[in-house]
Amino acid sequence: MALLSLLSKPFASYMTKQTMMWSKNAALMQKRIFEQLITGGKTTLFGKDHWLSSVKTYESFREQVPIRDYEEFKPYIEKIKKGEENVLWPGKPLYLSKTSGTTSGVKYIPLTRASIPNHINSTRNALLSYIHETGKAKFLDGKLIFISGSPALETLNGIPVGRLSGIVNHHVPQYLRRNQLPSYPTNCIEDWEVKVDAIVEETLQQNMTLISGIPPWVQMYFDKLTERTGKKIKDIFPEFNLFIYGGVNYEPYRNKLEQSIGKKVDSIELYPASEGFIAYQDKQNDPSLLLMVNSGIFYEFIPANEYFNTNLTCISLKDVELGVNYAIILNTNAGLWGYSLGDTVKFVSKDPYKILVTGRIKHFISAFGEHVITEEIEKALMHAAQQQHAEIVEFTVAPQVNPESGLPYHEWFIEFHKQPDNLEQFALALDESLQRQNIYYRDLITGHILQPLKIKRLRKDAFISYMRSLGKLGGQNKVPRLSNDRKLVDELGKLLVWPEH
Repeated sequence: MALLSLLSKPFASYMTKQTMMWSKNAALMQKRIFEQLITGGKTTLFGKDHWLSSVKTYESFREQVPIRDYEEFKPYIEKIKKGEENVLWPGKPLYLSKTSGTTSGVKYIPLTRASIPNHINSTRNALLSYIHETGKAKFLDGKLIFISGSPALETLNGIPVGRLSGIVNHHVPQYLRRNQLPSYPTNCIEDWEVKVDAIVEETLQQNMTLISGIPPWVQMYFDKLTERTGKKIKDIFPEFNLFIYGGVNYEPYRNKLEQSIGKKVDSIELYPASEGFIAYQDKQNDPSLLLMVNSGIFYEFIPANEYFNTNLTCISLKDVELGVNYAIILNTNAGLWGYSLGDTVKFVSKDPYKILVTGRIKHFISAFGEHVITEEIEKALMHAAQQQHAEIVEFTVAPQVNPESGLPYHEWFIEFHKQPDNLEQFALALDESLQRQNIYYRDLITGHILQPLKIKRLRKDAFISYMRSLGKLGGQNKVPRLSNDRKLVDELGKLLVWPEH
């Protein structure tokens, strides 16, 4: 065993004990962070606008700081972009993370000297947790690849600007950097397809042991490797045994990825965002994610079914309930206050606090009051695919409110890697599973308000073609699972399998 993997085990043991201590004292950790944030923010422009110097309790904070999404927060961000100091957090941000938001277009999220450790240390601790639990550290001795955005940074009024993954790349610890791929020049390639080809060239003869990225884009990398060699990934990289991912639910992609690999590999789910690193998977036999309660973020939660109400119920961590779908609100040492991240989560444990990501607050179908969410459609799809031996590349769903004939319905646009045994039976299994999960949808079907869902099969690489047309191929970009309108699916409708059978 090489020195790095050998030394990692006692360090993993130490950090896991530290993690257990703060995760068992979450309420105290959150109280401390709340107080630190108020102290740090009260002299800023935002702090003066919202009288943070007078805040003594969470209740008074909640009265003075409204919940905002990015668009409502934007006036403060624009001041930062112009070079103003002490706007949201003392001084200037260390970076601005430029992200292509699913609901707000391009966003600029501040990262400060105080907040950077949240992004770096959380990823490190996820790996250390895995090493401590499994005893497996050999992957540290091989080559590690993080398929991400370009680390090349621009400058805006003295502030470096780039994608989060690219910014984080500049903070990879030196002890890992010697094993890190791709090379800096390759990582800076903006054209995704050119970049993947270059990554294939660089990694083909290497001992890859850890691969990280968003599942659909990792799948594209695997496909190119197999096209080049005619081999499964396990035969190209025999020591590859750990896959790290985030950004989307892995389960709809798992079968195809494992087929490409040719064996099962361990995986770790991360929940990073430009606004903050929220949680990571700390147990291999448990898909839930450990909430980072001691990492510069004070959390608030709104029951998702109340989110669009005039009067919101907003609670702190100590008052959450298990199994309730919540919109997650962040207050951070990067200067975000009452910030609606746009994601929904539900708690599956309060000792320690562990969550599952259930979707996006604005990604749902409720054309008829059904409020179908991402978690429900993903579970329904996995059930139907297993029953009918189908494999899915990608999918999205939207309402068809005005069909040419008959009742309205939900329309599923699916790109199959492997067609189901029987498409009609697949659609039936999909609809029945969705009805079991969402009683409102079931009532609309049984009440003859909606007819059962319909499936449109898409051509090979349809979603890649669509993302390419938007200039959003690769990196951290994701296809929305659900839309309450037809903008996305009307474009995908041009890429159907033809003729339809």
